[in-house]
Amino acid sequence: MALLLALPLLLTGCGPGTSPHATGAEAGGRHVPWSRVTPLSDPRAYQGPTTATVDSADITPVTRKANPVLPARLTDTQGTEVTVRSTDRVLALDLYGSLAATVYGLGMGDRLVGRDQSTGFPGAAKLPLVTQGGHRLNAEAILALHPTLLITDTTLGPWDAVLQLRDSGVPVVVVGARRSLGTVGTLVDEVAAALGVRAEGKRLRDRLDKEVAAERARIDRIAPDTAARRPRVLFLYARGQAGVYYLFGKGSGADSLIGALRGVDVASEAGINGFTPLNAEAMAKARPDLIMMMSEGLRSVGGVDGALRLPGVAQTPAGRHRRIVDMSDYQVLSFGPLTARVLDALARAVYAPDSLGGAS
Repeated sequence: MALLLALPLLLTGCGPGTSPHATGAEAGGRHVPWSRVTPLSDPRAYQGPTTATVDSADITPVTRKANPVLPARLTDTQGTEVTVRSTDRVLALDLYGSLAATVYGLGMGDRLVGRDQSTGFPGAAKLPLVTQGGHRLNAEAILALHPTLLITDTTLGPWDAVLQLRDSGVPVVVVGARRSLGTVGTLVDEVAAALGVRAEGKRLRDRLDKEVAAERARIDRIAPDTAARRPRVLFLYARGQAGVYYLFGKGSGADSLIGALRGVDVASEAGINGFTPLNAEAMAKARPDLIMMMSEGLRSVGGVDGALRLPGVAQTPAGRHRRIVDMSDYQVLSFGPLTARVLDALARAVYAPDSLGGAS
């Protein structure tokens, strides 16, 4: 719980630039088909940075015409009984951009009337922003959109703004705040229940389960078969302009990604729960072969050269090899409909860097 309460403070102002959707390298490109890819013989020894890009940031909805069954009556994650009578004007707001992406994946994208800073898929590009200073809810901006439903979690604040919306008569459904590979399906279920589209929710959950399972099976085939040969990976969160540097460990979501990539999560190995401030001693103990970062975080410290100047980084195997893998802030920890593509992109960056963005 402490992690969930503190993350909004860490990520305040971490919006990835002024564009509300990924473009250029973050949007991805055509990847070399896996059938033509030869994985690295030793992923621990590879030298140089890599940007992990999805082949497409577009979300494919399970239907073009969802059929909400309303009124939808449910008890949200906080135990509040909510009745949803209209899904004509929906806001789905959270720290990770997962909720709006899930609404879109359920075939209800045309009902979205606004977005948070972290919502970055192309279909949301023209939606008005309703968060300030990064991830601060603006109750007045939200009410001006006349929403008939707000789906959110506890990662955005201030909470008084959520209560103000509820007091104004807007149905508010609070869903789970934890994000990992294990919560992808449950998040779909919660959002689908709030929208009255449980049937579409089952279809989306089944599709995502199959996609993620296929990616994990592929990674199992290409990753080294012994733990000693698997890359030691560390997720480093950085916001250089704020002087904020953290190592993400067990329960952060980053551990879930690293485990799926068959890497050794060195932060969890070192006993880090949630996150801990970066320090040279922790880096020396972790000895990562590869450091994973958000793209804006890497930019905020001045790129790879700047990252190497952070405490202890240059002295690690990753630092000596300049082995930093960055990925769009919109995608890397979102754990939404793009999860399988995120895994694919990260697997390529770790095990077959030359396959990213190549011509097929």
